[in-house]
Amino acid sequence: MEKFLSYIENAKTELGKVIFPTKEQVRNAFVSVLIVVTIISLFLALVDFSMSFVLKVIL
Repeated sequence: MEKFLSYIENAKTELGKVIFPTKEQVRNAFVSVLIVVTIISLFLALVDFSMSFVLKVIL
């Protein structure tokens, strides 16, 4: 039981050291991810469209 209580005590101590992101940091990260995902999606759509077009021309 002593190990368990020590574990809980250490967990509380470590949780006190955690630095949570601010709203601004979360918003900036969200916008960055959204922009990167959009750019990659558009690139993959362009590659897919061009490969489909080339395949139709060949066949």
